[in-house]
Amino acid sequence: MGHSTAADIATINRISAVPAILQVITEMTGMRFAAVARVTQQTWTACAVLDNLGFGLQAGGELDLISTLCFESMTSHLPIIIDQASADPLYQHHATPKMYRFESYITIPVFRTDGTFFGTLCALDPEPARLKNSAIQSTMESFSRLLSLQIEAEENLQRTEMALIKERENAELREQFIAVIGHDLRNPLFSITTAAERLLHKHPDPKTEHLVQHILTCGYRASQLVEDVLDFARGRLGGGIPLTLRECSDLDQVLLHVISEVQSVHPHRLIQLQIEPLDSIRCDSGRLAQLLSNLLANAITHGSATDPVHVEARILDRVFSLSVTNQGPPIPAEVMPYLFQPYYRPANDTPQAGLGLGLYIASQIALSHGGHVEVISNEQQGTVFTFEFEAQPSS
Repeated sequence: MGHSTAADIATINRISAVPAILQVITEMTGMRFAAVARVTQQTWTACAVLDNLGFGLQAGGELDLISTLCFESMTSHLPIIIDQASADPLYQHHATPKMYRFESYITIPVFRTDGTFFGTLCALDPEPARLKNSAIQSTMESFSRLLSLQIEAEENLQRTEMALIKERENAELREQFIAVIGHDLRNPLFSITTAAERLLHKHPDPKTEHLVQHILTCGYRASQLVEDVLDFARGRLGGGIPLTLRECSDLDQVLLHVISEVQSVHPHRLIQLQIEPLDSIRCDSGRLAQLLSNLLANAITHGSATDPVHVEARILDRVFSLSVTNQGPPIPAEVMPYLFQPYYRPANDTPQAGLGLGLYIASQIALSHGGHVEVISNEQQGTVFTFEFEAQPSS
């Protein structure tokens, strides 16, 4: 991953320890100029500077790379330490000390945690200084390692913050999407189904009745798909599917009504019931009806076409339990972890209606009630989806 020089300067300036590091270096060495430099194959750029010399270099300032000793340190990956340049066998005739008029100089390479070269931690002064054979080199090498860790931490923080900003932008887009779905699609669909119902009941015509009925059925289906997408979007936004909780004394009748509706759509399928009287509990009966409808639709779609679907609802030890059982081939073990994921469909050649959101929405309704949906599937018991949550009785 590439790093721009401007970004690297910003990273160094976000590290709160850098000014203190430069201050400690000048106090330990007696040198009056210290800097953190970003060094590349083309540029030497000051990222942070402590200048008590009036050298005139500020953060963002650049030097001719070839004219600096940091270029040599970048090439060798080794420190360079000079006590007195005019008397040093290697540097007394070197152009760099003469150009920048320094006698004492030290530069320590700074590497990223992945081993790539970042730049240098350096200091200089026109006066000689006792740098070699002292603790200064080891101290500055420790500072270099600290910078390496801090650079990585700051860059990771920046990536996290950018990802958070992106996620907030995505959340705003999702909210806009929900608004568009909720308003711009539901309203015309409501008009279509209302007009179709009026034509059927107020202006019946045997010649067009089947067409109007088809329009009405398609409108209902499209409306349900819109509601599924809305519920999916709400669930993915993190707030969960919204509930309207109330004390419900007719939950058993609500569930029976759902089963009756499903039975009317699939008159050739046998649905067996075992719904016990349900005492008043605090829940969203409309959402529980939706959950049961989704589980029943799944059972009828994927279960045996000749065996009955069994529905059981009861309260035992203050736990409400609703289960839907169908027969047929067991769900493969490798499929089980994906059942409640949105848009999941088993890989087969059978065309399937809907968006693949039914079980996901059922699981989200369960979570919003503080409960859960579980599934077991084997040859002996069939496939059993069970929703449970702790029922709160009305006071």
